[in-house]
Amino acid sequence: MECLKNGRRAHAVAGIAAGLLLLLSLPVAGWTETLSVAPIAPLPDIHLSFGAGSPAPSQVAVTVELVLLLTVLSLAPAILVMMTSFTRIVVVLSFLRQAMGTAQVPPNQVLIGLSLFLTFFIMAPVWKTMDRTAITPYLNKELPPDQAFDRAMKPVRGFMFRQVRQRDLALFVKIAHLPALPKNTDDIPTYVLIPAFVVSELSTAFEMGFLIYLPFLILDMVVSSVLMSMGMMMLPPTVVSLPFKILLFVLVDGWSLVVGSLVQSFH
Repeated sequence: MECLKNGRRAHAVAGIAAGLLLLLSLPVAGWTETLSVAPIAPLPDIHLSFGAGSPAPSQVAVTVELVLLLTVLSLAPAILVMMTSFTRIVVVLSFLRQAMGTAQVPPNQVLIGLSLFLTFFIMAPVWKTMDRTAITPYLNKELPPDQAFDRAMKPVRGFMFRQVRQRDLALFVKIAHLPALPKNTDDIPTYVLIPAFVVSELSTAFEMGFLIYLPFLILDMVVSSVLMSMGMMMLPPTVVSLPFKILLFVLVDGWSLVVGSLVQSFH
């Protein structure tokens, strides 16, 4: 048996050795053909050159217009918030939600969307005037950019002058070290008018918020007094008064009253 096993092992070793000799005897060209990899595509040549010619005046004008347009688009949110009726509307609606105690109802997206559409409604006459006197003539090549900008700012400045308070305007005129409060509105720079207008809008919004708070505060006091007289001091009054606040707001058609008062406050 041991001789048989040794014979099998000798045959196996001999087979392996014969295979190795066969592999070593293969030509090198066969290996290269077998292991060759597909050639890599050459990279394209890139040539960068700069022309020495000067651009045409029309190309310069188009470039300047694009830069101005990108600047206006980047400042559009600030312009919409600070130079329109948006500030007063969104602050008053936020006061209304807090006075009712409904937490996040209506949600912020609804309040901001409603404020935006009310702003579009209120500012529509101003934007129509801008389009008629400045934007359309400029697009028709009837006005240069500086005159178009001045004409576009006139209706916006007129709107802000109608809403700004004289004491707020006088405050910023004093801070800006201007000689005195000019009688002509054209003598007041726009950088003085805008912060005065924003402060006036915040003051008006807080006054309207105070008037909105009063009926809900009275209802909270009544509910709190009733609960204390009944000995139910552990029950939060706001939980009990919330359904009555909502009922009162629905019965008096509160949304129409608030929105109508906001729109009419700009006329």
